[in-house]
Amino acid sequence: MPSAKKVRVAVIGCGVISELHLRCYAHNPAAEVVAVCDLIPERARRAAEERAPGARWTTKAAEIFAAPDVDAVSICTDHASHCRLACAALAAGKHVLCEKSLARTAADLKRMLAAAEAHPELVAAGVFQHRFEPLPRALRDLVAEGAFGRLLAATGSLWTLRDDRYFEKDAWRGTIRGEGGSVLINQSIHYFDLLIWIAGGADAARAFSANLGHEGVIETEDTVSVALRMRNGALGSFTATSAGVRQWKSSLSFQGTAGGVEMRDEKLFSLVLADKAAEKRVRARIDKALAAGAKLFPKGKDYYGPGHQAQIDDFVRAVKTGHRPYVTFADAAESDAMVFAAYASAARR
Repeated sequence: MPSAKKVRVAVIGCGVISELHLRCYAHNPAAEVVAVCDLIPERARRAAEERAPGARWTTKAAEIFAAPDVDAVSICTDHASHCRLACAALAAGKHVLCEKSLARTAADLKRMLAAAEAHPELVAAGVFQHRFEPLPRALRDLVAEGAFGRLLAATGSLWTLRDDRYFEKDAWRGTIRGEGGSVLINQSIHYFDLLIWIAGGADAARAFSANLGHEGVIETEDTVSVALRMRNGALGSFTATSAGVRQWKSSLSFQGTAGGVEMRDEKLFSLVLADKAAEKRVRARIDKALAAGAKLFPKGKDYYGPGHQAQIDDFVRAVKTGHRPYVTFADAAESDAMVFAAYASAARR
């Protein structure tokens, strides 16, 4: 039954992504940020003062979990702490929205899923904000409807730049213990997720990975190439690097027996269908989705996209109504599982 009471939220981790969470909660009239938490006192204090006026701050997550005035938490910390914090929050009766990657390892992912299953009365959602944007949803519907015929191949790539200073800024970045990987689990995971999600899901991954541009700086990969087997029989591939000179360049393409579509930097690059009348209808749907996406709530950094507001609104709605969130832990775990399968494959080479 819907409640008139606001959802009282605490944000744990006051780094870069927390700023967007705080802004989105402030924009939602059904939510109120009552507390923020970070291990660094100054960062927690500044977040409370600048992003969540009236909220208290703390350096101890245990205080958040014990607080009776906290209904839900946004976890915006490093990958390695996601499992511990999410499981503790659920055990304390708090609803959870956890940033990507949901977990650092396959074992942590399993524990998080078990914790969510043990508390079906609580909302446990994973952040994949691009799934909320009109264009990815339209592409997923078109593939599912067979607009391109039987899907044959799905391919994606991301070129980005992360210099040495980026990794040196935070000790956990570029480490197995702190991050679990690098370009696949962090910078490119949203596009990896979209490729799999739009194509209808994947059930196997094989990969090669290498550190080609950050030797002596990170212990994880800055370049990766993944081969995927989709559940519907199509084959997929994904390549990403953070060692080039391009700040950001993404691409996704889906090819089927009746035609295909390619997106570059979230814009339509190519659309070809054997049936030209059908091509015109598909183009109209994509144009409509692009126009709708342009009207979404202002985004943070360009590569975050405009989906965070929609996802946080969905999370708040799920907490208030008891309805299922659009991206549950189990939903988010599907792409995470392929990340871990790719890393396990690369480690065997």
